[in-house]
Amino acid sequence: MTYPRFASFSGPRGDGYGLVTDKGIVDLAGRYRDRWATLKDVVADGALTRLAGEAGGLGEDFGLGDVRFAIPIRTPEKIICVGVNFPDRNEEYKDGKAASSYPSLFPRFPGSFTGHGQPLIRPPESAQLDYEGEIAIVIGKSGRRIPEASALDHVAAITLANEGTIRDWTRHGKFNVTQGKNFDRSGSIGPWLVPFTDEAQLADIHLETRVNGELRQEDRTSRMTFSFRHILAYISTFTTLVPGDVIITGTPTGAGARFDPPRWLKPGDVIEVEADGIGILRNTVADEA
Repeated sequence: MTYPRFASFSGPRGDGYGLVTDKGIVDLAGRYRDRWATLKDVVADGALTRLAGEAGGLGEDFGLGDVRFAIPIRTPEKIICVGVNFPDRNEEYKDGKAASSYPSLFPRFPGSFTGHGQPLIRPPESAQLDYEGEIAIVIGKSGRRIPEASALDHVAAITLANEGTIRDWTRHGKFNVTQGKNFDRSGSIGPWLVPFTDEAQLADIHLETRVNGELRQEDRTSRMTFSFRHILAYISTFTTLVPGDVIITGTPTGAGARFDPPRWLKPGDVIEVEADGIGILRNTVADEA
């Protein structure tokens, strides 16, 4: 099934958002700015599907090459990431411990991500830039202590993430990974939002990550340790989820750190995260200027 695709971008008319087609982009910010200034406003109003219907007959205003993709929700209140959420990931830690009964969570800041087609930035402090392909969900309706049974009612859209990580910096502290997860523009989100329709859309997504065309990660969301419903219910126990929040739901085994020797990303590499029904998030790598 083909779903509508909504992207945020910088283009000939400045920062905006639009409907992505195979031919180009329909500029929706130019047409709807008085109602929805940003894609986050569309999400908060529950209007993604309605807007797709209204915009479906409009012609493209820009070519895909005329814009620079941004992260779809430019200013989320929260980005919360789930770690160790596929069956083989716990074994990678080789610490002899059983998998946790609760999700492992950490925050990322919007500035630690860049958009589709932009380079992931390798900082001068470390050469250990790694990739993690993941499914991300965007919240469309506020909620606190959300029951699992109704958790998916709070989802507005789905997208992809490359949860780029500076590996040695995740081990600087005794019990946290925040430093290594938040270097500026070390990860990516995108390329666009796909409106969420029903549980079947999330139930068994095939997810894979390729580096320079080589398959490195592959799994299905049906195998996640903690389901989408459980993740949302658990997170909303301690914090109120609000429209535009992004939940990044975990990566399969196969990151560069797990090879012997490790295979870190380097300038010129091309990383592609692909998932059924969403598309391909593609980024290169560059050293920080």
